[in-house]
Amino acid sequence: MKLRLWPKSLIGQLVFAVAVMLFVAQAINFVLLSRGMKQQALAHGGGMAVARVIDAIERDRRGDFRRPQNDAEARERAQKLVISDTAPPVPVGAVRLPDLAKYVSGLLDETNIQVESVDAWALPPRERQRLRRPEFPDRAVIVVAKVDGRYFAVRSRIAAGGNRLQGFLVWQTLSLYLLLLVPIMFIAWRAARPLRDLTRAARANPALRDAEPLEEEGPSDVRDLIGAFNAYRGRITTMLSDKDRMLGAVGHDLRTPLASLRVRVEQVDDDALRDKMIASIEEMTAMLSDILALARSGAGTEAQERIPLRELVGELVADYQERGKDVAMDDIADANVLARPMLLKRALRNLTDNAVAYGICARLSVRNQSGRAQIVISDDGPGLTEEQIRTLVEPFARGEQSRNRATGGAGLGLSIARDIAEGEGGGLTLRNRVGGGLDAIIDLPVQA
Repeated sequence: MKLRLWPKSLIGQLVFAVAVMLFVAQAINFVLLSRGMKQQALAHGGGMAVARVIDAIERDRRGDFRRPQNDAEARERAQKLVISDTAPPVPVGAVRLPDLAKYVSGLLDETNIQVESVDAWALPPRERQRLRRPEFPDRAVIVVAKVDGRYFAVRSRIAAGGNRLQGFLVWQTLSLYLLLLVPIMFIAWRAARPLRDLTRAARANPALRDAEPLEEEGPSDVRDLIGAFNAYRGRITTMLSDKDRMLGAVGHDLRTPLASLRVRVEQVDDDALRDKMIASIEEMTAMLSDILALARSGAGTEAQERIPLRELVGELVADYQERGKDVAMDDIADANVLARPMLLKRALRNLTDNAVAYGICARLSVRNQSGRAQIVISDDGPGLTEEQIRTLVEPFARGEQSRNRATGGAGLGLSIARDIAEGEGGGLTLRNRVGGGLDAIIDLPVQA
């Protein structure tokens, strides 16, 4: 499975980008602070060690070291300073500190003390327990400098604040996340919420004339976009209304002369010629009805209703059976959809007529699929090629290329069914069935 790290939503992208950049900034800050604290610790502990080494060298050269007065003074001096001609033993468990040794060597060179070698070790916890102060966590170290063939071993302390630094940065990062991400999430949500409403409105069927204008809210850029969309949708609604009025006028003006022509044709004496003329007039009338239905699919004043598909399909099948058509019902699942009954019936009739005309018979079934209701019209015909499946849903496209309505009509049935299904929030799919035959599927959202 491919891991998708980059979110798709506006809120997700803003939060992700800010979180990543804040993490990178805090990582850089951690590195810089760690280096600064390390330099500070070296300056503190190394400076103290250098001062003690210089003092020991000068006093050793002057012979100012007096003998200890008692054993306690001797033990205290041994803990702070050791001067010998041989390298002192390294305590068991001590950790070498090359950075501290290099720093001390550099400071001694700056004081014109010729150092042959410098070593530094951090003492194990048991060794430095006596030197630790709880309010100032530190690390006890021992620095050994070889000068003029003699070894000067002194003790010092360096800060051990790594854990404190990590804890501080963790709390700082969490505070910054809280202070930055919460306002960013609020701003992104304020911009994304009207954009989601705008997306839903843009996906809605433009033929639904009763859509309310979207409320202009959010940042000024988003408000301007919503205002432009409302104006654009208003122009589309006006254009569709003008188209409906024009088509209504065309339909009325054409039907009137066709009806008059039909009456005059009845007076033709030649029976064969009269029948052909009547058939042509009926074909023109039917084609005109189909064109008007295609143009008006999804429009009109019919209100959406909650439709039980079991009842709708049952009535449709019973109507076909009464007319002697080979139409039957298969499995019918209990499902309700929100649609306009007359338009949905017209879409189902168009698909059923195609199944009976081209596929010998029609079988209607309903099934639930992931919150969607699928009305399936199956036939036992030869099926369709992939090219035909892509093209037959377009207006005036036909599998049978003659323009005779007796063998297939004007090629508008599938287009009308598709437009009606899309107008109800669904879609139309044509699919060849394994073993032969075709399934025409109208997919609609289930209404609880």
